Amino acid sequence: MRTYSPKASEIERVWYVVDAEDVVLGRLATEVARVLRGKHRPIFAPHVDTGDHVIVVNAAKVVLTANKADQSFHYRHSGYPGHLTATSYAVLLREKPQELVRNAVRGMLPKGRLGRKMINKLKVYAGPEHPHAAQMPTPLPLPESARRAS
Repeated sequence: MRTYSPKASEIERVWYVVDAEDVVLGRLATEVARVLRGKHRPIFAPHVDTGDHVIVVNAAKVVLTANKADQSFHYRHSGYPGHLTATSYAVLLREKPQELVRNAVRGMLPKGRLGRKMINKLKVYAGPEHPHAAQMPTPLPLPESARRAS
């Protein structure tokens, strides 16, 4: 019996919406990366983009645990010698929460052409509203362990 390999024309993409309010950043990123890769589908293949589109709302209300906001940094390099910029997660969460979530998900996707194709299906918004109502996104259920116990 031959191994089934999905073709790009056979894949039907679905839109999901995730509410990031009171969700731990890493647990949110793993679930979003799983859906973007397509690992939730029975036709998953590591060499084909079988994933769906994901919309993340309320990115500004994501939770960082264990003092990661003050102790962890996001690094950026301009390409010039000595131009390495370090920004703490607390500043990033306050000023650009979309980039914080996007970078966390990007780190969990494959590196290379396939990963760049997958990250383009992620839309992140700091507030509760998004302009993708026409796509009729369905809520993505997160595991109960992803929510922060308050």
